[in-house]
Amino acid sequence: MNFKALFLFVALWSLLVYYPLAHMVWVENGFIASLGSVDFAGGNVVHISSGITAFVLAIWLGKRKGYDQVAYRVHNIPFVVLGATLLWFGWYGFNAGSALGANGLAAHAFMNSAIASASALLSWMLIDVIVDGKPTLVGASTGLVVGLVAITPGAGFVPIWASFIIGAFVSPICYFGVKLVKSKCKIDDSLDAFGCHGLGGIWGGIATGLFGMTSINDVAQWNGLFFGQTELFAAQLEGIVITILIAVAGTLICGFIVKCFVPLRATAKQEAIGMDASMHGEQAYPSFNGFD
Repeated sequence: MNFKALFLFVALWSLLVYYPLAHMVWVENGFIASLGSVDFAGGNVVHISSGITAFVLAIWLGKRKGYDQVAYRVHNIPFVVLGATLLWFGWYGFNAGSALGANGLAAHAFMNSAIASASALLSWMLIDVIVDGKPTLVGASTGLVVGLVAITPGAGFVPIWASFIIGAFVSPICYFGVKLVKSKCKIDDSLDAFGCHGLGGIWGGIATGLFGMTSINDVAQWNGLFFGQTELFAAQLEGIVITILIAVAGTLICGFIVKCFVPLRATAKQEAIGMDASMHGEQAYPSFNGFD
């Protein structure tokens, strides 16, 4: 994607998609909240919306040059682990912090976040072993992130034991979702935003409808489907569908507006030279000869 287009797109997207969704979900009389749908820390607002946006843009922009001919490998595994670790640390801030106080609900959300991420990390490692015969550090890092994604909407609504289940199931959902997007559909979602954040967020929203409890957080008007009530589960599905529709429509609108001013995709020449050099005049790893 052309960097100028990306810059403008993000600004427009925040206004047309993110802020309206935040209002719909977190304001007391917001449209999605009024349906009875709940989202503790951003499953709809952050993860589903951004994952769906990435999916639409990946289809719209098309694949990188040589995508079907070149085998892409992980660029820098230590940086992957560093980034995942920083995310893990920071995630406690916005999941537990969404209780808006240093209280029991914050501690509950903190524990759910820790357990779901650890459970997803282990289940992704298990999938790696079953599929490829060995666990990988990148797989473990990805697993912990999708576990955090999945618990985000329900961190302050589901019981502690449910976080084990939510984390354990999100890894196979995202693992095979990524395989489907990249291998079968041949969509170039380079950072697996849809496979991890989109699908992980959808599963987290559904799981909140399965395991949510009013006794944990009375913002939820009903208990989840697992406890014999259907209303919360139905409201969660409605909220997810509305979020997807807003994200798709908003992405298309933002894309067409930006396209009127700058091309969405880099030119073939820019791509051939390299995006770092052609758009920023920088190289991440310049040639090193002696002491230059």
